[in-house]
Amino acid sequence: MVKTAPEELAFIIPLLPALAFVITFFFGRKMPSGGAIVPILAITVSFVISLMITLRLLANPNEVISQSYPWFAVLNIGILIDPLAAVMLSMVSFVSLMIHIYAVSYISGDPGESRYFAETALFTAAMLSLALSDNILQFFVSWELVGLCSYLLIGFWFERPSAAAAAKKAFLTTRVGDVMFLTGIIVLTSDLLKLAGRLSDGTYLLRFDEIFSYIPQLSALQANIFGFEISHLTIITLLFFGGAVGKSGQFPLHVWLPDAMEGPTTVSALIHAATMVTAGVYLVARTFPMFIAAPDSLMVVAYLGGFTALFAGTMGIVMNDLKRVLAYSTISQLGYMMLGLGLGSAIGIEAVSISLFHLINHAFFKALLFLCAGSVIHAVGTQDMRELGGLGKVMPVTAATMTIAALALAGFGIPGTSIETSGFFSKDAIIEAAYLFGEHSNNWVPYLFSIAAALLTSIYIFRLIFMTFTGKPRSNYQGHESPAIMTIPLSILALFALVFGGLTKTGFTAFLEETFANRFVNLDIGSLAVIGQNELLEAAGHEPVFVLWLPMIVAVAGFAIAFMIYYLRIIKLGPLASMKNPIYRLLYKRYYQHEIYTEFFSLGIVYGVIAFLLQILDVIIDSVVEGIGILTVGVSEELRRVQTGVIQTYATGVIAGVSLLIILVKLIMEVL
Repeated sequence: MVKTAPEELAFIIPLLPALAFVITFFFGRKMPSGGAIVPILAITVSFVISLMITLRLLANPNEVISQSYPWFAVLNIGILIDPLAAVMLSMVSFVSLMIHIYAVSYISGDPGESRYFAETALFTAAMLSLALSDNILQFFVSWELVGLCSYLLIGFWFERPSAAAAAKKAFLTTRVGDVMFLTGIIVLTSDLLKLAGRLSDGTYLLRFDEIFSYIPQLSALQANIFGFEISHLTIITLLFFGGAVGKSGQFPLHVWLPDAMEGPTTVSALIHAATMVTAGVYLVARTFPMFIAAPDSLMVVAYLGGFTALFAGTMGIVMNDLKRVLAYSTISQLGYMMLGLGLGSAIGIEAVSISLFHLINHAFFKALLFLCAGSVIHAVGTQDMRELGGLGKVMPVTAATMTIAALALAGFGIPGTSIETSGFFSKDAIIEAAYLFGEHSNNWVPYLFSIAAALLTSIYIFRLIFMTFTGKPRSNYQGHESPAIMTIPLSILALFALVFGGLTKTGFTAFLEETFANRFVNLDIGSLAVIGQNELLEAAGHEPVFVLWLPMIVAVAGFAIAFMIYYLRIIKLGPLASMKNPIYRLLYKRYYQHEIYTEFFSLGIVYGVIAFLLQILDVIIDSVVEGIGILTVGVSEELRRVQTGVIQTYATGVIAGVSLLIILVKLIMEVL
């Protein structure tokens, strides 16, 4: 019996879900449950292979899988599975599997059932392909396929005008970032072609190891922009980050994420937990050596990430739609992940590990939160929290698992004990790194952003819990617990939300730090930091006790505020939570982003300018056409006079024309 090593099967990790898409798309209607069994089996196998490869890498992080094949010219198609890719592949396939199993019941009976499972299989395949790409061009192709799938799934119920509009909004908004990403690739390719000269056989220009080898030269190239000398590497990384801003919902390109709730809740779980939004974070992590060597790039990442975490939290505390609260929660947590990466200017490669640690933990508890929300909507038929209440009595499993997810999101845990959720380990690590950054650079803005966002996170998530599951019903809903095929995935994800962080806290950081030190690529991050003018901390882990406890303190404070307002009801919001309150109205209207982006900018400026230009163009075209007509009529009137009907006149004209032609030919012959 021939045994096949897991690394030899790496290529089928994205291939199987892609094949499942084809089968389900064409034959799903004739199969039970819309052919759901096909993507479930395919993703199960992908998960098993990913997990086996991850375990082998844990034993020896140096033995990365690198397989490259020529594409055309100096480009290639390839697979790279290092510690960074391995954890992404395992997370994406596992969470996607849980969501697909859950969706068998959730989407049951929908006319587009087979189309749903076909599209989610392709979505998963695209994200898996993105995670194991070994070059930036292949990464971008997978990136675009992820965007296409999100468009199809957000607009799954396309007969609803709101769903169609949300899909278009997501597609167009993320295209802004995608254009920036593509521009960055073009600038990078142009620079590499200049620097590399003639490449030897087997050298692929846009493969990550090749790109990283040119980091010092790229940093030395300078461009003059508005009188400022800026490194080409800074330009490239900021353009890459622009792509990440669009995909990962960072301010100001975050506006598509809340509207993406128009798709099925399982789609929301897939987008917000395992695919799409994590792609931007993964892009910055994958190209981290470029960012740390680029002056000022990581500072931009840190500031924008920290601000996004706080900005989204302010809107989350006033939303009444169950899924919309979770959407703003996702934006906020993605801000934390970007903040963690931006702190690399002080803590170095550790920034990648703490950011990815939070990404993985967030995938578990955010998928759980959305699936619990889907369980509520499936049972009650509404997602307006003002119409809920008392659901804990009729949906005990959903209530318990969603409470666990809420605790993980808020980062509950007691430092130095075993009473800690997964979110505690990763989010607190980012907050503590922000403190070290502030102490090191005397710049406390990112730390203040992170602490304030932690307080808001605790308030809005426990507001959701109390309004949904406690008290008395506020409408005549007929609630019931969801079937086992839905509650079992909830229970599994709840277990991971509780214990994954504690089980992996000691090894995860060390494992991820091997990403850029192996046989595929071996970089000195410290030297690259010097190129980027970033001074790294020599030692960390000696934060004051108060700093270690402060995230827990603000989490408890947020819980207490929500408990007193929405459970005990001893604090009456009254006019504070009224549209008459300008601050509340500003938050509820989401800072008037729709009015600014859509009505003022898109409809007012862009469409207005286009309409004006079209009017001018119409006038020009009409004038040209009319002028041609007048000219044609005038010329024809003159030519009519030549048409005398006299044969001798025509013969004279022919003879003159032939004579001129002969003279012209003779002159040409003499010249030649």
